Amino acid sequence: MKKIFLTIATAALFTVNAFADGGKKSDGGTNVSYIALHGFTADFADATDVTWTVTKNTQKATFTVDGVQKTAFYNLQGEFLGTTQRVDNKAIPAKALAQINKEYKGYNVGEVIVYQANTEINDSIEPTSYFVDLKSDNHEVLVRITQQANIEFFQQVK
Repeated sequence: MKKIFLTIATAALFTVNAFADGGKKSDGGTNVSYIALHGFTADFADATDVTWTVTKNTQKATFTVDGVQKTAFYNLQGEFLGTTQRVDNKAIPAKALAQINKEYKGYNVGEVIVYQANTEINDSIEPTSYFVDLKSDNHEVLVRITQQANIEFFQQVK
């Protein structure tokens, strides 16, 4: 499950603006499992501009609800894993922002993605995590902010 979570978080950060064309896509559900399609339709009835992408690890639906672009992730069995959406850096808890400023001096906050996990299928995962892209002149890193506003190094990007 940790591998799926890592995949989701990484994919979310890099696919917010331009969603990859490399996976199988189907707006009609040809390559998307019936369970995922049915669950998505029930959970996101007001969604518009829905685009599905199927990879070797996940099925994801990119869509708009109330003017906000989101991505819903499902495993290959069609179970709902969670959603991501881009948020303003003001959504970062103040305690975490202070820690970022202390531990990552010289870095600027780039994109911020909030991940809302489905804890019903995995109660050991945190319900809400923020993924923050931090950039300096020479480096770029991805950190995760936990529910308790702790900072965890997630991935070296550059």
